[in-house]
Amino acid sequence: MMVVVEQVAAAAVDVTSFITESSASNQAKKTASLLKTLSVNALIMGESGVGKRTLASFILPDTSIVDASNFDELLVALESSKELIIINIDNSPNLSRLVQMIKEKQVRVIATAKQSFENELIDDLFSVKFDIPPLREREEDVSFLVEKFAKEAAELFGGNESFNTQNFKADLSRNADSLRRQVMINYLLQDIQDSELMEIIENYLYDKLGSNSDYRNFLYLYEVPLIRAGLKKFKSQLQLSDKLGLNRNTLRKKISENKQYL
Repeated sequence: MMVVVEQVAAAAVDVTSFITESSASNQAKKTASLLKTLSVNALIMGESGVGKRTLASFILPDTSIVDASNFDELLVALESSKELIIINIDNSPNLSRLVQMIKEKQVRVIATAKQSFENELIDDLFSVKFDIPPLREREEDVSFLVEKFAKEAAELFGGNESFNTQNFKADLSRNADSLRRQVMINYLLQDIQDSELMEIIENYLYDKLGSNSDYRNFLYLYEVPLIRAGLKKFKSQLQLSDKLGLNRNTLRKKISENKQYL
């Protein structure tokens, strides 16, 4: 009989730790701990960056990890393994052969998939299946992750652990992957000097310049951050136009021209 565990959350961090700030994450740790004691195959499903691979590695520590799209490599691994983590099993080019091989070699498998999918072979192979909710449904975990990634940035870049979260809107488009990148970038930029910022922009523009209208094409790199920061700080176009020394119609025109970024 298949056991289906619904809406279990995993930590979107390294394999040595699990977040238990939200009730869903706390349940994930309990489920993972239980699976560590059982010799059953399990399938973990969810969006990119929700912690599928982390949870799989918690269940089977020190176990080889193979992407299902690397089919030849996967077959070799199944020949020599008693346990295996298979990521992105939904990308397998030959699912029926893969399932057959797993059964023949009696390999215990913890697999991941980017999305839920109905498949007779999958249903037969995995006695435990569960979905990991995205971070946007685990608000308690987001603030904890921001703090954790800030500490990681401090260790990596040799600064202090203080991180300015004022006007910080978490980017959860790719869950922990996008959030970590965002925290790292913001950590570096919070104490950046004018000369360092100009150097970053210079390096960005160097390979992009070459047309006869580059000044106009790249003016948004200056105008958009200025307008966005001004609107956040002064709360109205009227006040912002006054602070920038611009005619209100000129400001409205610039906002309209850059509306895709605002």
